[in-house]
Amino acid sequence: MITSGKSAVAESLTPNLEALQAQVEQLQAELQRVRESMPDSRLSMVVFSGDLDRVLASFVIASGAAASGMEVSMFFTFWGLTALRQKRKSAGKTFFQKMMGLMTPVGTKGLGVSKMNFGGIGAKMLRAMMKQQGVPQIEEMAQMARDLGVRIVACQMSMDVMGIHKDEILDGVEVGGVATFLGDAVRSKATLFI
Repeated sequence: MITSGKSAVAESLTPNLEALQAQVEQLQAELQRVRESMPDSRLSMVVFSGDLDRVLASFVIASGAAASGMEVSMFFTFWGLTALRQKRKSAGKTFFQKMMGLMTPVGTKGLGVSKMNFGGIGAKMLRAMMKQQGVPQIEEMAQMARDLGVRIVACQMSMDVMGIHKDEILDGVEVGGVATFLGDAVRSKATLFI
């Protein structure tokens, strides 16, 4: 009698156990869908500004995020492109592109600060104060970001408009369009516009 009672209980629990198993599988599938829709541990940045202090802040944030294990991409567009220029060329450019090239700085050494620049004195003061405090210069921060694997992308459309050729920008910088940036941004936990 005892054995027949145990089998009756087991038979009555089997449908409940099967239903419970189906619910667990359904919850696991739902959890997988949620995980796949969650953003990755990424940071995407648009660097629009060509101001020393703002570009410096961009590299500081990028380096800090990369050092903490995040994947980081920086998309340089319009005035931000001046931080990536390593030389100035005028061959093969329109009159306006040549003028734009002459009026914008080449590289981070020529960047002014966003406030109180006073013909470049503000940038020199900021650099001197950073040196006094042992704070790395923007060039060191940019190199640190690159060493940490930060993806640096120059905006193709902005390069075309401003007349900046690929051979004028730093080696190792990717050239891409808005789709390149959006591809990173949609998977990012944070997106910054600087």
